[in-house]
Amino acid sequence: MKTIADLIVLVFVVSSISSVGLSLSWQQIVVPLRQIRLVVLSLLVNFVVVPIFAVAIARGLALNEPQAVGLILLGAAAGAPFLPKLIETARGDVALSVALMVVLMVGSLICLPLSLPYMLPGVSVNSLKIARSLLVTMILPLGLGLVLKRCYPAWADRLRVPLNAISQLALVVALLLICVDQFSGLQQLIASWAIPACVALLVLSFGLGYVVGGRAKGSRQVIGFGTAARNIPAALLIGGQNFEHPQVVLMIVLSALISVAVFVPATLFIARRSQSAVT
Repeated sequence: MKTIADLIVLVFVVSSISSVGLSLSWQQIVVPLRQIRLVVLSLLVNFVVVPIFAVAIARGLALNEPQAVGLILLGAAAGAPFLPKLIETARGDVALSVALMVVLMVGSLICLPLSLPYMLPGVSVNSLKIARSLLVTMILPLGLGLVLKRCYPAWADRLRVPLNAISQLALVVALLLICVDQFSGLQQLIASWAIPACVALLVLSFGLGYVVGGRAKGSRQVIGFGTAARNIPAALLIGGQNFEHPQVVLMIVLSALISVAVFVPATLFIARRSQSAVT
């Protein structure tokens, strides 16, 4: 069952990233990047401070090694593909969220292979394999999607909807397979400090992103959610392909479930407040 789950995770990653690329234009990415201060602060927060938070939380709560590895993978993986959808639901600055997502996704390709060996001392990490995996399954589909959107926009629009549906279905099936196959391990995870660790990373990351987002409400919102929403596809991919212990992937799955439980009501609440303020 693990092999099937790994394959479905791969389908989820490639289809979700491809659908993101098919929905974007170059202008959507480039124009918001002129806000140099926000871009630089976002990179520092996501690839320096949040990973330090993850390591500190793992040590402070005395997580076992597989749980700590899963949490640190989450802390190191930035650029959630669903960030623009979150910000759209919250009626925020979608253009900035798109640019931030792409920058962080590319940043993860560079930073993850370089930082993980230092963040996980004593754990065997194949940096070249991680870089190659992220390049082939995330950056390449994103780039191809962008090119297709630019050159053949009608075909891009036709492909985007089924790919988005495939990614959502694959995510649900993968999560179900992993939870069923590792049900006892999931119970052990829930009974440990895993949930407080995931919640602490999410809250601290959002708070930090919100603070560095500047004075504008729209940018604070985007950087806050963009920092708290970790790159679950990348973390799942690296966890499944590079670590044998099932609790590494289970920790990532648990964080994904917690993120959904927190982000969905939070964005709906923000959207309602925004609508009330307008009316």
